[in-house]
Amino acid sequence: MILLTFADAPPFEAGHDRDNFCKDNKMIRLNLPAFDIKLRVSQGREQVLDPLRRRWVALSPEEWVRQHFTHWMISALGYPAGLMANEVKLKIGQKQLRADSVLYDRELHPVMIVEYKAPHISITQKVFNQITAYNMELHARYLVVSNGITHYCVKLSDDGKKYLFMDHMPRYEEL
Repeated sequence: MILLTFADAPPFEAGHDRDNFCKDNKMIRLNLPAFDIKLRVSQGREQVLDPLRRRWVALSPEEWVRQHFTHWMISALGYPAGLMANEVKLKIGQKQLRADSVLYDRELHPVMIVEYKAPHISITQKVFNQITAYNMELHARYLVVSNGITHYCVKLSDDGKKYLFMDHMPRYEEL
């Protein structure tokens, strides 16, 4: 396993829109661009339309981050929605886990794993340990961690022996 330590890694900016605040559902402003998010209330519970899963899902702070981040990847960075998936099932040892989002190449090999946390959850070494464990199964070249406020992107070195922190989120054509 390649060690990923984030102790002195600089986060990057996502071109934020600080007016991105939903008063109706008490979700907080994110360091991500605003968009026309589709929300509804069903059986007294707030839901958000997830275009990648093509269904309504429970609106949680982490889901708020996921929807904004994937929208930004698709609309601003050119990531093809057809090559992205949310809640990808993994089996690591005896554990059944789920990667938050995975980007695939045209041959459907994983290229990027994205792990989301709610905005009030700090990005810690534990989060990087979690995503590197997922990568033991998926073998993606890029790993991204975001809580909607702070974002980190790392790229596996060409020799495959270490992770290199990037100062930006790459556009799809840069991958």
